[in-house]
Amino acid sequence: MPRPLVFSNGSFFIGIDPRYAIRDLFYPQVGRWNHLSGHPIRMGIWVDGEFSWVHEDSWTYDFKYKPGSLSGESRIANQDLKIEIVSTESISHRENLFTRNMRVRNLASKDVVVKVFFSHDLRIMESDIGDTAFYHPDMDGVIHYKGPCYFLFGGRTEHGGIHQYATGLKGFGDYEGTWRDAEDGDLSMNSIAQGSVDSTISFRIEVPGHVETSLEYWILASDDLERLEKSFREFRDSGCDKHLEATYDHWFAWSSFARGRVSALPEAVQIECEQSLLLARSHIDNGGAIIAAVDSDIMTTNRANYCYMWPRDGALISAVLDAAGQHHLPRAFFEFCNRILPTNPPILRQKYTADGKLGATWHPWVVDGKPHVPFQEDETALMIVAMWEHHRAFNDLEALSKHFERFVKPAADFIAGYRDKSTGLPHPSYDLWEERFGVHAHTVATVIAGLEAAANIAVELNEDADAYAEAANHMREGLNRMVDPKSGVFFRRLVVDGKKLRPDWVVDSATLQVGLLGILPPSDPRVQATARLVEERLWIAGLGGLARYEGDYYFRRHENLPGNPWIICTCWLAQHHIMSAASIGDLKKPLEMIEWVCRQATATGVLPEQIDAVTGEHLSVSPLTWSHAEFVKTCFDYVGKVAELG
Repeated sequence: MPRPLVFSNGSFFIGIDPRYAIRDLFYPQVGRWNHLSGHPIRMGIWVDGEFSWVHEDSWTYDFKYKPGSLSGESRIANQDLKIEIVSTESISHRENLFTRNMRVRNLASKDVVVKVFFSHDLRIMESDIGDTAFYHPDMDGVIHYKGPCYFLFGGRTEHGGIHQYATGLKGFGDYEGTWRDAEDGDLSMNSIAQGSVDSTISFRIEVPGHVETSLEYWILASDDLERLEKSFREFRDSGCDKHLEATYDHWFAWSSFARGRVSALPEAVQIECEQSLLLARSHIDNGGAIIAAVDSDIMTTNRANYCYMWPRDGALISAVLDAAGQHHLPRAFFEFCNRILPTNPPILRQKYTADGKLGATWHPWVVDGKPHVPFQEDETALMIVAMWEHHRAFNDLEALSKHFERFVKPAADFIAGYRDKSTGLPHPSYDLWEERFGVHAHTVATVIAGLEAAANIAVELNEDADAYAEAANHMREGLNRMVDPKSGVFFRRLVVDGKKLRPDWVVDSATLQVGLLGILPPSDPRVQATARLVEERLWIAGLGGLARYEGDYYFRRHENLPGNPWIICTCWLAQHHIMSAASIGDLKKPLEMIEWVCRQATATGVLPEQIDAVTGEHLSVSPLTWSHAEFVKTCFDYVGKVAELG
């Protein structure tokens, strides 16, 4: 299921599913340690003896963000219980604090007693071993803790704080959890439990007919009990409303630059562009890592997730952040990459955790019986491009010099040498889709761009640039080997077959990058022929959108179609048409593609990785940071082209 609402301040992250359960809770880093791992913090309502969990079918839901912010507004209702709840919620941009201000409305004419329950099913540090949950009387809340992770769950009504609480064992032996205790409307008042534990708290409110009353709920995170107590005292004195208002003001100001950039686009596109930038920001850890996605539902298909920093994604996203005026985020990202670059060889691996450790992978260290360090060469090359583009936007020679010594020089030296001297092409590596080994057109394009960026950086710093420029030029000549001489279309890759290079004829949207990266001009016949074939073979008739490549197996549901449409691939095709446009009239088609992407978003602006090619259902993870960034880039490109064409 998508996450229609996500909240983050760069160290504390919460994701809410379409049935209003909190399903993702990260602290102290975005992308590292999901303390729920997909299990819920759920909400239940008891009204005069009748009980219902909010995730049940009898409820309706309506979610949105306040425009230009990461402040959520939710409306849920249950006609059987005659209850409507309207909430404003966010994570403070300053404190590790999630606050929810709820207005509980009685839709019936009679007076009722309402009890609101919150049940917390944590696996702290992604394990249910050795957790403790206990009621803390001074803070009138339940604390879950283990190691350096402490979470306080509490709240208050107009008349006081927690009505009842319970802690207990869950998912162990015959113990289901304290959530089951809530369903009769009363809790056990057991004050402490250890091991595999959960907790539930309740609030009691009396609501006259057709009247609403308020309820606040909060989650406060810290790394130490005393600091948790101190943070709570400061929060208690200020209250929820102050934090909600300040956080809204912060994000509205943060997104103002992008708001001004896209004012020439249709209003719906403007709103999606602005929200996409905010959603991308929510997935960036304060330590510099740009996380691909934190939607834990992906683990239902595999015991793995997207909670990693992919260097390629991060490099492309950082360029969009620069274009949006958020230079401090790419700087932190580049510092992160400086720290994690290996020395043997100096090239980034597939993916990394938020603290810079090597991520899980399926790429083998033995290929054809020979040792081989697995990597995707495009990831490192694009990082060099991003560093150069950042310098062009920000002009910071001191930072550029540091990046050159720590990252650019060792990495560029390696990729300049990692090539076949007879063809000029790179030696084989894995493709950007992380599925196959070979010499890929996309990789060749990114390596040329990376080497040219390295040469530009060297010139800027009065360093020797000749080796990088020479390797890039030689590789440009080798690129001709990747073109079908009859059709003028780029092969997806060349497969090493003994001493021969055998072409892979599968049509792949990634070949669009030869033009998009500026390796060849958009008017080049090879670029145009490739784009025509990509659009002809990969555009999804009916629903619309562009598939990754012919026969894409990932989340495949329809054998008669090339694959599911991907947001990033559709954006690439739109970008190609924008680059190729010679008149304002030529921009009609890419604008239609931009608007198509908008229509795939949830009401809160969330974009997935891919979409079911027939039903339009979000598939894989949702939101995907790269999808949002690529959409913002496409909008920026469109506006820039309009200005260029006058």
